[in-house]
Amino acid sequence: MKELKNKRHETFCHEYLKDLNATRAYKDVYKTKNQRTAESAAQRLLSNVEVQRRVQELMDERSERVKIDADYVLNTIQEVAERCMQRAPVMVRLGKEMVQAIDEEGRHVWRFDSSGANKSLELLGKHLKLFTEKFEHSGSVDLSSLSDEKINELLKQYLNNEPPTKN
Repeated sequence: MKELKNKRHETFCHEYLKDLNATRAYKDVYKTKNQRTAESAAQRLLSNVEVQRRVQELMDERSERVKIDADYVLNTIQEVAERCMQRAPVMVRLGKEMVQAIDEEGRHVWRFDSSGANKSLELLGKHLKLFTEKFEHSGSVDLSSLSDEKINELLKQYLNNEPPTKN
C-alpha cells in the first residue's frame, strides 16, 4: 500500500508509531491543545480502516528493517530470565583479595536478580496467557422505561467518552 491520500492521516500514522500514543500523535499533527478533542478524534482515526492498514504496514516495515519479531523478543526475554536466575557469589574484599562472603552460619552467600527474573517470567507468562484475568458479569439492565431519545443520548455520550447526565 502506498501513502494515504490524506497527508495528515499519513503523518498521524508515522507519529503514532513513535510511542503508540494516538492522543499525542493527533495533537502533534492537528495542532490541537484540547485533550478531550484529541482523545476522541484520535480514536476515530484509529478506527478508520485505511489508517489501520497503513499503521500495520508501517509496523511490518519497521519490524523487517530492524529484524525484531516475536521470536526475537521471546528468546531475549527467556535469556534475561535465565541470566537473572543464575546465582552469583557475593564477593567481599579481604585485604587485597576478593573472596566469597560467608554468612553467620559459615555458608557461602549467593545472590541472583529476583526482580529481573520475575519480570521476564511475567512477560513470558502473559504471552502464553497463563495469567489471564477473568471477569464475570451477571444481572440484567431494564431499558424498557427509557425512551428511544434517552437511549440514543446515552449511547452518544458513551461513544464520545462523556459522563452520563443525570435526569
